[in-house]
Amino acid sequence: MTRRKLSIAMSVSRGCCAVMVPFEDVLSRVRKALQVSPSLLHELLRELHEDNVFSTQYYQSLYKDGEDGEQHLRDVFYNDPEDLARRLSLPIWQNWDISQGILDSVLSKEEDMVPSEGNPQKNYDSTPPKTERKIRPEAPECVKDYIHHIKSYMRDVCCSMRGGMGMESHYVDTHLVQRKLLIKSGKNANKCLEKELVILSDSERKKAKLDRSQLFHNSDSRLKQSVTLLGKAGVGKTTFIQHLCLDWASGSLPQFQFVFLLNCKILDLTQSNYSLKGLLFDLSMAPRCKDSDSVFKHILSCPDEVLIIFDSFDHIKDFEGLLQSPAKSHTNTKYTIKQLFSGLFQKEILSGCTLLIATRPKDVLNQVLRKVDSLLELCGFSPEDIELYTSKYFGDASLQESALKQIKNHRYISSLCSNPLLCWTTCFLLEHQDSCNDDLPSTLTDLYQRVTSKHLQLASLENSSLCKNRKQLDIPQLCKMAWEGLENHDTRVNPASSTELLDCSLKSGILASYKASEHQENHFVDLFTQNLLSAVHLVQSKQVNEKMVVANSVVHQKKRKVQGESQDVLQRFVTGLVFQKAADGVSILDSSVNIKAKRKAVETHLESMKPNDLVPARLLELFHCVYETSSAKFAKLLLKNLPDNLSFYGTQLCPLDVYVICHLLQQASALKRTFSINLQDTCIPICGLKELVGLKCIKSFWAHTADTIGLWEDLHQSNDELNLKSAIEKFTLHPFKATQGYHIENLPVLVQIHREKKLPMSEFVSALDEGVPALRHLQRLEFELGVQNGPELFPKLIEVLPSLQSLQHLDLEKNQIGDSGAEKLAGVLHFLECLKLLNLSQNLIGDAGVEKLAKALPSVPSLQSLSLYGNVISDSGAEHLALVLPDMNFLQDLDVKFNKFTDIGATKLSAALKNCTGMKSLELWNDCIPYGVFEHLRLQDPRIRSL
Repeated sequence: MTRRKLSIAMSVSRGCCAVMVPFEDVLSRVRKALQVSPSLLHELLRELHEDNVFSTQYYQSLYKDGEDGEQHLRDVFYNDPEDLARRLSLPIWQNWDISQGILDSVLSKEEDMVPSEGNPQKNYDSTPPKTERKIRPEAPECVKDYIHHIKSYMRDVCCSMRGGMGMESHYVDTHLVQRKLLIKSGKNANKCLEKELVILSDSERKKAKLDRSQLFHNSDSRLKQSVTLLGKAGVGKTTFIQHLCLDWASGSLPQFQFVFLLNCKILDLTQSNYSLKGLLFDLSMAPRCKDSDSVFKHILSCPDEVLIIFDSFDHIKDFEGLLQSPAKSHTNTKYTIKQLFSGLFQKEILSGCTLLIATRPKDVLNQVLRKVDSLLELCGFSPEDIELYTSKYFGDASLQESALKQIKNHRYISSLCSNPLLCWTTCFLLEHQDSCNDDLPSTLTDLYQRVTSKHLQLASLENSSLCKNRKQLDIPQLCKMAWEGLENHDTRVNPASSTELLDCSLKSGILASYKASEHQENHFVDLFTQNLLSAVHLVQSKQVNEKMVVANSVVHQKKRKVQGESQDVLQRFVTGLVFQKAADGVSILDSSVNIKAKRKAVETHLESMKPNDLVPARLLELFHCVYETSSAKFAKLLLKNLPDNLSFYGTQLCPLDVYVICHLLQQASALKRTFSINLQDTCIPICGLKELVGLKCIKSFWAHTADTIGLWEDLHQSNDELNLKSAIEKFTLHPFKATQGYHIENLPVLVQIHREKKLPMSEFVSALDEGVPALRHLQRLEFELGVQNGPELFPKLIEVLPSLQSLQHLDLEKNQIGDSGAEKLAGVLHFLECLKLLNLSQNLIGDAGVEKLAKALPSVPSLQSLSLYGNVISDSGAEHLALVLPDMNFLQDLDVKFNKFTDIGATKLSAALKNCTGMKSLELWNDCIPYGVFEHLRLQDPRIRSL
């Protein structure tokens, strides 16, 4: 075991809670760590960042994100090494259980480096030595032959997309977005992934875009050894991976000698009879290897040139203990698939290889994602991508023009096509529609019902002996199989099913065939198809009662947990099908089945819904389910019951979501309803924000500040001054709660707009002649960035505060702004004439900071409540407070408990309290005050409170 691992293990073994060490001890060790060689210093900072001791923002601030980043760090070190040591020590102290092992490791490496006599003394300007490339043994001929063989095989099996289209001719290269994971602590740390992922704003997503060539490299060109590719159903993860394999086969990924692709859909997780060699050669999408022993031996000699891809990772059903009991042997020891994955992921076997894990966002445990080097999201289609894909799908120019015109003129279909799979589905329907005058579907249910029926119709025409009509095909049986698979979270079809049913389903494209280790497996081709057939079973089967239909339609009041994407889609389909009529010709729906009782049950459930009690993600699903009914009655009922304050906070909104919300809210004017809408952390695109804000029923909105400014600039550039004025007036910040860096970073730009009465890239804007109303009217601000980001971003808040002249509630608890932050705050307090509550609890404020604050507090005449709980104020600071208490005429409550002052400071505060007739309470308990003295003071004045 390495020294670092041993140190961490010893730290963990002491107990569940981190051992609290004195701050000065940590500071001393950090001072020593700053004297190490430059290469080790950079390694130390990088490892602290990778283990989440330093936030990305904090880490980048040390280097200033530029080419001269290292020079900036040198300048800071030379100019004020003590300040740098203290800045680094605070987060290290806060995360000592993690930091201790990292510091020990770096310091031990420094001790092991013995300089020769002729070497000059270490200094900060020296450059780290370049790492020499490891010399590889030349591959034997059998290995070269196998690599050539596997590349040829990849070119054959990865060259086509769904529907038989060629990968090279029809593939549209979409961007990747670098995502961040918000690591939460405490008892709620293991919430679902969607809660853990930081949802980027539209402007941030544009900045975080990457292309395929950057998949395996960080911004500093270091190779990523574990990458997770996130994407919702249909966004094209599998197609992206197939294209990646083609890239490798054509020589575009020279860093990898070997690429092994594993489809998790067909992996048997129940057996314990797999070795690492068997996983790579028998279970991956690779041709049979004649001399697998020699090839495997070569793989073990160069693991860093091996890429292993786990596609459809969300098909691993049981994530419990996924990273426990990892495989530890490269030999023929038998393991389960989970143990082998765990061994690869934790570098117990084939250490140095690169892993690529493709999965849906909601279906993966964060125990894996917390430890990957990179989280990437695959973007959907932009309007330009939709146009490009449609033109590639239709070879004929006239057909291209007609299809594009129909898509652009149908706003629902246009928003639907942002999902690549749904774009292909739309193009398929357009290709096979009977007339160009046919109406396009207006719901997802209608689209998939038509397309699936069309697939069956084409299959019946192609092979009449197998599927002459609906009855012979036995669609109810197919739907039942889909439902049984969905219940078990499985896409595979029972191999014992009738041969005719399987053959026709394969020919129609409803099923897809995959080659497993020793046999072929049939699976439902995609999530939407399986969910539609499952919904048909629920709606039309006589064995399914009304209660089960209701349980799988719409959303449920009592279930607050965010559900998976599959359940969302099923709910939409079930709700849509009970209100939809069967189409003519071959159809998956049987018009002879009576579903009135089930429809009535769903109607009753919809009528009983209380949107006010739903969390944002479930409220969005209710919007979708009501939309799928195509019922004006239920749309009006929803609008009638919606709360005045709509919140989609923290729910990522795609173009389809925005369209559905807008479509339903457009009808609110007739009911004379108006709403405030919270669009923070929704990733809503500017065009969607423009559409929503432009609705007459929206009286106010709150979105990401940078996106809001982007909206204003877009409206100004298009000379839409009327809507610009409306968008400025509707924007609100109240109540403002900053929990992430970007919540505060763009406020100075907003203040600049407010002061200068113009947008950043323009001259005077008439709509801003009174500034930004949101700043003028803001009354409550909570700054909750914590110990890592709080001290760094606090100056930006100070820059903003003078413009918030209506502010009444300022909460700065637990940001550790220290004395310097308290001094900065004191300099702007006189601007906050309306401030009633100021919370400075747990901020490491000492006597120097309190002295500055005490001088400024009387300049805030309206202050009623002041909290300095849990700081480091001693007798001197308590005396400064006591001196100004009589001058704070409206102060009612002062909380200074759990500080460091003794009975001397407590006595002075108690004496000052006698001259403050308006005060209602003084809380000053701490363990430095003798109990007898405290009780005596409390008996003298009952306004002095104990715990």
